[in-house]
Amino acid sequence: MPKPTMRTPGLPSRDQILAFIAESDVPAGKREIARAFGLTAQDKILLKALLKDMADEGLMDSAPGRAFHKMGGVPKVTVLRIVDVDDSGNVWAVPERWEAATPAPKLRVREKKNGALGVGDRVLARTEEAGQGLIAHPMKTLPKGEELVLGVLRQEGKALWLQGVEKKERREFQVSDAGEAQVGDLVLAEMAGRPPRITVRVTQVLGDPFAPRSFSLIAIHKLGIPDVFSSETLDEAVRVAAQPLGEKREDLRHLPIVAIDPADARDHDDAVWAAPDDDPANADGWKAIVAIADVSFYVRPGASLDREARRRGNSVYFPDRVVPMLPESLSAEMCSLKEGVDRAALACHLRIGKDGALKSWRFTRAVVRIAANLAYEDAQAMVDAHHAAAVSSSPASSPNPSRKREGDSGSDEILAALLPLWSCWHALNKARTARAPLDLDLPERRVMLDEKGRILSVAPRERLDAHKLIEDYMIAANVAAAKALEAKKAPVMYRVHEQPGREKLVALKDYLKTFGIEFALGQVVQPRTFNHILDKVIDRDERPQIMEQVLRTQTQAYYSPANMGHFGLALGSYGHFTSPIRRYADLLVHRALVAAYDLGPGGLTEGEAAAMGKIGESISMLERRAMEAERDTIDRYVAAFLSEKVGEVLETRITGVTNFGFFATVEGIGGDGLMPVRDIGGEYFRFDEASRTLIGDQSGTVYASGQKLPLRLAEANPVSGALRFEMVEGRGARVDSDERRPKRVIKHRGRPTNIRHQGKKR
Repeated sequence: MPKPTMRTPGLPSRDQILAFIAESDVPAGKREIARAFGLTAQDKILLKALLKDMADEGLMDSAPGRAFHKMGGVPKVTVLRIVDVDDSGNVWAVPERWEAATPAPKLRVREKKNGALGVGDRVLARTEEAGQGLIAHPMKTLPKGEELVLGVLRQEGKALWLQGVEKKERREFQVSDAGEAQVGDLVLAEMAGRPPRITVRVTQVLGDPFAPRSFSLIAIHKLGIPDVFSSETLDEAVRVAAQPLGEKREDLRHLPIVAIDPADARDHDDAVWAAPDDDPANADGWKAIVAIADVSFYVRPGASLDREARRRGNSVYFPDRVVPMLPESLSAEMCSLKEGVDRAALACHLRIGKDGALKSWRFTRAVVRIAANLAYEDAQAMVDAHHAAAVSSSPASSPNPSRKREGDSGSDEILAALLPLWSCWHALNKARTARAPLDLDLPERRVMLDEKGRILSVAPRERLDAHKLIEDYMIAANVAAAKALEAKKAPVMYRVHEQPGREKLVALKDYLKTFGIEFALGQVVQPRTFNHILDKVIDRDERPQIMEQVLRTQTQAYYSPANMGHFGLALGSYGHFTSPIRRYADLLVHRALVAAYDLGPGGLTEGEAAAMGKIGESISMLERRAMEAERDTIDRYVAAFLSEKVGEVLETRITGVTNFGFFATVEGIGGDGLMPVRDIGGEYFRFDEASRTLIGDQSGTVYASGQKLPLRLAEANPVSGALRFEMVEGRGARVDSDERRPKRVIKHRGRPTNIRHQGKKR
C-alpha cells in the first residue's frame, strides 16, 4: 500500500494513556508514557499537565509508577483502609472517611512487620508527605473492614473468577464465595488477602450486565454516584412541591413561551419567547424572555433537598436513565416547564439590538404557562416548512403565520411563536459571529434505545439551527445574569474557561508544522486564532484530527467566584443560570439574583457566599465525575453495539500511534480500540519518534494518525467498553505465539461475547 503522509498526532488521549497503562508489563509512569508515545521535550511538559488533569478527574490510581493523584487534605493521624497489596509487596491505603468531591488519595504504608497487612485491614496511622505522595506509618491495627471491587463472574474449569469492569484493571481474582451469584452476573465483591492469594467474596448481586439499562449501573457503582434519595429528602420534595406559587409573581401566562429540548428530554428547565421591540429607542431590535424553572423557590439553603443537591452537584445523563440532582417530584414534575400548566419561573427579560447586542436586562419571579414542549427536530421542521412554502409561492399567496389554517390552529399558533424567535436569533447570531467564539464542530455520539432498552443505533447527533438558537438564547441569559449580579456587587458563581498556557501552544505549533500550517507564538491568542487555523485545513480527512488537537490545547472549564472570563465563548463575564434543575452552580446564581434584587424567599445566605470558593471546587470535581460516567457508559454501549459485528471488517481511522501499536476508531460510530504492533504484520515494525509513525522494515508500510483503513473487529467487551482490532487478511496479518492462544467465549445468560483469553493476572 502507498505510504501516507507522516503526521504528528500530538498528545495521546485519556483513553490511550489508560490503555497503555493497562497493556504495560512494567509500572507506567510519566517517563514510560512519554517514551511510548514518542513525545518531545515540550510535549512532556504538556503531558505533565494532562496527567494532573486525569488524576484530578479520578482516572488514575496511585499504584507505583502510576501515582498522578492530587494529594492533600489527609489528617496527620487518621484511620486508613488497605485497598491494595501489589506484587512487590507494597501496601496501599486510602482514608476511611473522605468527604471531599475529589477521589480519595492513596498512601503507601510502611509496615513495621513485613507482610502483616492485607486488603481490607484497617489501621490507625500517622501520615506525612514524601515527595509527590504521602506515606503512612501504622500505629494500631483496628477491626477489619472491607474493600469492594465491581466485576463480572466467569467460570474456568471448576473455578470462578471475577473480571473487573475497568479497562485498566488487568488482574482477575479467584472467587472464594459466590453466594447466590451466577456466572455472568455483575457483582460487588469484598477483597481479602495478599498477593498471590488475593481472593474475593461476593457481597451484592447487581444483575446481568448485558441486560437492557445495565451499562449505566456499572458507571454508577464504579464511581460512587449517589442514585438513591433518603426518605427525608423525598418527603421534603413532595411537601415543597405542594406549596402555592406565591402572589408576588409577574404573570406571563398570556405569552406563547415555548420550550425546545431533545426529543428524549427528562426535564424542561428553560423556555423562550421573542417579539419585535416596540420601543423607539431600540428600532428594529427585539425583546425576549428566557424563562427558567424557579428551583430556588422550592430548594432552600440548608434544607435536606439542598444538602443532597450539593452532594450530587449535577444530574448525570445516560442513554438509559438519568440520575437526577433533585427528586423526580421536582425535577420531572413541579420544576419542569410543561405545556399547559402553571409553573414558577425566574424570568430574564432581554432587550436585543438589531446587531444582536444586549441592550438591557432585568429579572423577575414569574408564573408561566408553556405553549408547547417541542423537540429540536420538530421545531426546525416547522420553520423549514414555512420558509420552503414562502419561497415556492408568490408574494401575494405566501403564508401568513397569524392566519389560521382550517383544522390546524394549534400548529399555526406555535409557528407564530417560533418565527419571531428565529428572527431574533438571527440578530444574536450576528453578535456571535462578530465575537468569534471557538468553533469546534466535533460530533457527539447518540445511542438510540427501544422501549425495552435495547440498542437500535449508535450515530453522531445531528446539529440543527434549532440547537444553535437555544444555545444563543441561553448564552445571552447567562451573560445577563453575571452582569446583573456584578452591578449589585453580589457574589457570582462564574463559569470560567481560561486561555491556553504557553506549553500547550508550543505543542500545538509543533503539531501544526507537520501539516504545513504556521502558528506564531508571539501573537495575542483569541478564539478566532484557532478558527483561522481550521479555516486553513482543506483536506476533510485532516480536519477532525486537527480539530481534536485544538480541543486538547484548551484548558478545562470550572466553577469559581473569581472571574477569569470564558475564553472559548469570547466573553468577559459568564455564569450558568439556565439549568438549575440539573446543575447546582445555576441554583446558586438564582439564589444570588433573588437576594440581590429582593425577589422573595430562597436567596443566597451569607454562609453560602463565604463558601463559594470551596463549593466551586467541589461541583467542578463532581461535574468531571459525571462526564467520566457518561463517557464510559457511551463506550460500553458502543462496544455492546459492535459486539454483534465481531469478526467483521469495519472502516476505521487511526487516532494515535505508539511503539506498542496504534489506536483506531470506527468511522461514524466511535469507540477507541487497540491494534497491537505484534499483530500488524509478518515483518518488524519500527516506531519512529520524530514522525510518530510505525514503519515496516521490509515493505516500508507506514501507519500514521488520521489514516483510514479497514480492520477486523477482534473483540468488543461491553463490560469494560474496550475494543481490539486485527489486520484484514491479505494486508500483512501474521500469526505468532500469542495468536495461537485460544479465544474463550463468556456466556452472559445465554448471550455469548467474544473476549480474548488473557490468562489469570493475579
